[in-house]
Amino acid sequence: MAGDEGWASSCPALLKNLSLLSPQQIELAKMLLKEGQKHLFDDWSDADVDVEKKKAFFDQVALLDSSYPGGLASYIQNAKILLADSKAGKNPYDGFTPSVPEGEVLTFGDENFMELEEAGVKEARHAIFVLVAGGLGERLGYKGIKLALPVETTTGKCFLQHYIESILALQEASAKLAQDELLAKIPLVIMTSDDTHARTIELLDSNSYFGMESSQVKLLKQEKVACLSDNDARLALDPNDKYKIQTKPHGHGDVHALLYSSGLLEQWKEAGRRWVLFFQDTNGLLFKAIPASLGVSATKGYNVNSLAVPRKAKEAIGGITKLTHADGRTMVINVEYNQLDPLLRATGHPDGDVNDPETGFSPYPGNINQLILELGPYIEELKKTGGAIAEFVNPKYTDSTKTAFKSSTRLECMMQDYPKTLPPSAKVGFTVMDTWLAYAPVKNNPEDAAKVPKGNPYHSATSGEMAIYRANSLILRKAGVTIAEPVKDVFNGQEVEVWPRVTWSPKWALIFKDVKEKIINKCSITERSTLVVNGRQVSLNGLNLDGTLNINAVDGAEVKLSGVVLNKGWSLEHVDYKDSSFPEEIRIRGFKIEKVEQLEVN
Repeated sequence: MAGDEGWASSCPALLKNLSLLSPQQIELAKMLLKEGQKHLFDDWSDADVDVEKKKAFFDQVALLDSSYPGGLASYIQNAKILLADSKAGKNPYDGFTPSVPEGEVLTFGDENFMELEEAGVKEARHAIFVLVAGGLGERLGYKGIKLALPVETTTGKCFLQHYIESILALQEASAKLAQDELLAKIPLVIMTSDDTHARTIELLDSNSYFGMESSQVKLLKQEKVACLSDNDARLALDPNDKYKIQTKPHGHGDVHALLYSSGLLEQWKEAGRRWVLFFQDTNGLLFKAIPASLGVSATKGYNVNSLAVPRKAKEAIGGITKLTHADGRTMVINVEYNQLDPLLRATGHPDGDVNDPETGFSPYPGNINQLILELGPYIEELKKTGGAIAEFVNPKYTDSTKTAFKSSTRLECMMQDYPKTLPPSAKVGFTVMDTWLAYAPVKNNPEDAAKVPKGNPYHSATSGEMAIYRANSLILRKAGVTIAEPVKDVFNGQEVEVWPRVTWSPKWALIFKDVKEKIINKCSITERSTLVVNGRQVSLNGLNLDGTLNINAVDGAEVKLSGVVLNKGWSLEHVDYKDSSFPEEIRIRGFKIEKVEQLEVN
């Protein structure tokens, strides 16, 4: 045996512990030394001390090795290249020229939009939804998982319930359109993390999966990656435990490798599935945009379809851009706003990113991180890459010499960077919809939101809830309902438009055609009103609402609402986010609903 230990001679502390290691652990130790990680063992004690901790160290290394495409050695090698590029200040877009990619710009409610919505509903029975939900709500001032936050407080439905009810409504409408006796169940995959996994299961279990069959839902947990302490990609040890490597999240780009290794993609392909829709955890408007976007994917034959919103030039949201390299390579990807403007200036556009005089918006639409991928080509691509996504590193250096970091860093990846490796033959496009219809993410806490320059989106729980009422009010208005103008109010330091608090369950109206069919004769709703519709066959037939009307109808019950409904209604009361006598989900909004008087129809 003694003759075989030469490989460890450079590391005496490891050498005296070799007797503890299994053959697999010896291979991992050899790999670590080969990759310049000797420092991990420098402070190890004699073989008879801390035995369990040493075993735990190798268990951790084995997990880091198995959960990264290509293993831990690959991670370290990739890190060395990216850290060297970062130190050298290398521009990732060197040699690329930007241009406007191909895509569809839709107008809500016109004939084309309504046709695409129907095409999308029909196609939904061949779809799979993948929800990326690895984050907690800490950045929002909420300790729970973001999926448990209410989308709006009129009904109190949380994001996960809203998403599941929307998928179930799509499932049913799709089967009906296809005249499919066999109801094709739409799978939902949720990517969780150590932070959210147990709480996501608990939220599903305690609510009977919000009406979905538990067999339809799969959870895939992402692991963290090792932190890097310097430009040589030396792995960072936990400051409080010399037998533990420090780890941080790798980013939502992990979803591709997790799907690939899960074996689900092949099962879905065999079952005749065609589309994978990726979405994030706190955009309450998203399902208003999904039917038409899926319709675009199906009619245009896009392998990749990025959902987007109109974007003002230089606005702080990434722009979807076609990049063509001097060597002929092309890709259509999200370019961050702070890189897009300099890139345009450097490639023959002296003014950089500017608004088109006709539309008033930049020709590079705003990426909202919702992707629709065609399953067949997606599987073929992942077979080549194993699900690995182009990574980046963002070290915070102590000074301009870039020799040391303020704190450890790690490689990161984003799910929307998937198209970077696609061949030029891939059909990559986008679908633009109005922001009011498609995009109101909830990601900023009240203090940060109040600092947002006037006119820019707050992206807070306050603005997210108000966006739901605005969208629903505008949809009803487009369908012929007289909707009062909103009033302005300030909650948690954010000035917002307060529209009538209109909300409906997805089974009442999934697409605009459904809304139009259920509005009969002239109807009107005042600004102070609240309308909650929960039921399938409910029609508004000459309804004049000034107050609160709450309808709950079981399946099969037909309800026609007409005449004048007048009552004291529900009012919005201001709440200070520092007032800890209220629950967090109320404080982060800056208001609570005071339920004074309503008409309930059950």
